[in-house]
Amino acid sequence: MSLAKATLVPEGGAPLVVQFNPKELSVSKSVPWEPQASSGADVPEQQFNTGQGRTLTFELFFDRYEQNGSVQGDVAAIEKMATIDGELHRPPVIRFIYGTFTFKGVFKEVQTRYTMFLQSGSACRATVSCTLQEHEDLESQRRGEPTQSPDHAKLRRIKRGETLHSIASTEYDNAAEWRRIADANGIDNPLDLEPGMELLIPPILPTV
Repeated sequence: MSLAKATLVPEGGAPLVVQFNPKELSVSKSVPWEPQASSGADVPEQQFNTGQGRTLTFELFFDRYEQNGSVQGDVAAIEKMATIDGELHRPPVIRFIYGTFTFKGVFKEVQTRYTMFLQSGSACRATVSCTLQEHEDLESQRRGEPTQSPDHAKLRRIKRGETLHSIASTEYDNAAEWRRIADANGIDNPLDLEPGMELLIPPILPTV
């Protein structure tokens, strides 16, 4: 059985399967308690203002030496995920999927070290240090909906007013994926939905 490859799935874009899996993943979470000034107190009272999402850091290694090729395309694909998307008017939200581990966030930092070059001067090896900051839209948090992973199939009961486009947007962060749900449930007319119907939400699996 081949080893599963880590995959980066950008909002509205094609999944990127890494060349080599990261050696380790580091997840951290800060809790912003602030000390409050109080006269005569040795230990100040701590006040909590707002939560901070988790931070995921990892390194990706790219090596095209054996193919006498450049890693610039690999690096550009990562950097694109940290660049403003013309349709979204912001950088995309990213899902990082590695086996059963899923992290939804936005790129906070991308740092590249080029470590080997061909005679032509093109970089053929690079290590890209990635930092993702956890992201979840406020509406979902207010509804108390847990973060869902697009790489696991599940059942969903249709609510009044929902459409395949809105469901695809919620489940995959991409309304254009509605046809994936329609095909999985044998739906010919995307408008032919009734509240209470159960839909199979198929997974988006990394392509190896």
